[in-house]
Amino acid sequence: MTDLRHVDTAAGLHSHVFLGEGHDKSERRTWAVIWLCGAMMVAEIVGGLLFNSIALVADGLHMSTHAGALLLAALAYTYARRHADNPAFTFGTGKLGDLAGFTSAIILAMVALLIGYEAVSRLFDPLPIHFTEAIPIATLGLVVNVASARLLSGGHDHDHSHGHSHGHGHHGHAHEHDGHDETRRLTTTTGVVALEIFEDGVPPRFRLSAETGPAPSALATSVETVRPDGTRQRFAMVDRGGYLESVDEIPEPHAFAATVRLDGVDHAVTFEEHDHAHGATHRDNNMRAAVIHVVADAAVSVLVIVGLVLARAFGWLWMDPLAGMIGACVIASWSYGLIRDTGAILLDMNPDRGMAARLRQAIEAEGDQVADLHLWRLGPGHLGAIISVVTTSARSADDYRGRLSRFSSLSHLTVEVLHRS
Repeated sequence: MTDLRHVDTAAGLHSHVFLGEGHDKSERRTWAVIWLCGAMMVAEIVGGLLFNSIALVADGLHMSTHAGALLLAALAYTYARRHADNPAFTFGTGKLGDLAGFTSAIILAMVALLIGYEAVSRLFDPLPIHFTEAIPIATLGLVVNVASARLLSGGHDHDHSHGHSHGHGHHGHAHEHDGHDETRRLTTTTGVVALEIFEDGVPPRFRLSAETGPAPSALATSVETVRPDGTRQRFAMVDRGGYLESVDEIPEPHAFAATVRLDGVDHAVTFEEHDHAHGATHRDNNMRAAVIHVVADAAVSVLVIVGLVLARAFGWLWMDPLAGMIGACVIASWSYGLIRDTGAILLDMNPDRGMAARLRQAIEAEGDQVADLHLWRLGPGHLGAIISVVTTSARSADDYRGRLSRFSSLSHLTVEVLHRS
């Protein structure tokens, strides 16, 4: 027998709005930067042609392309917002930003080739450069690029690669802890000890270490968990040299109340698991592409200024085309990263292998088997999943959805249950 259902809203209808957080603000910022870049684009191209600087023309050409790319990004934001509820889009319009980012990456690659070709040509056939006029224009271009990057990032520092990682989130309300992380700090008569669920590349276990005062004794320490269904489990501790670790692994899910016994005194803590996706799941590739354009252009502007200054100071006219070649390499590297990441999303590649493994582990924790699992990105911060489960129990799709409810990034979940005797 097959039980096939998907996650529904309270009204019985599933929402397919998978736009990223801050979508409207990003749209407004992008339109503002378009006007700023358009004005600078004209100044740099005209100035480069008048003063015979290939590097300055290259900077202006790239400014023109990223002005066009910004227009593409802005239109993608606007279209995605206006058609977010359009039923013609089976999984919403969240991927429009990735499509725009992929297109921008292709434009970047073409610009890199053009700049590289022109720079090599000028290296073998140099033209006189009017340094007095060219350097101020390049400096102004740098100022505009920096201002554009600040506007696009909302006035805050922006991580273009987003290569950071997230810890396993066990946010809860412990009686004694210092915040919303996975560490619970317990104050004893002899000092402060820290309790955490450690699972960095290893099966999850409790770890207990002294932050102040003497280290606790393994023989006088234990942890007992009580889950919402009343199930209790006691964990004995062993000394690992510098910290205590539970002998047994902690079963999924990591949501329970715990009593920590330290030298005969009990301390109550609580863990509530909220498992977030890692890696590039939350990345807005539309904004990323826009920022990459202006940051890459800022890097080229710096190279232009350095090349012009050295060419004027030492007569090294080859520095100007060399700056253009280096700038082409910078732009090409950004383009490659964008094509790789956005292409993977458009082809529905698995966006987070670690999360896929945790989904499988959560389903198979009680002996069931995952026969098929598909995980893909629907939009910034939104994942879709289709999971086929084979079980000999009487569990329904609702049971498995309950197990997966802690995965906050799962915005569209379909569960198929195959019952076998």
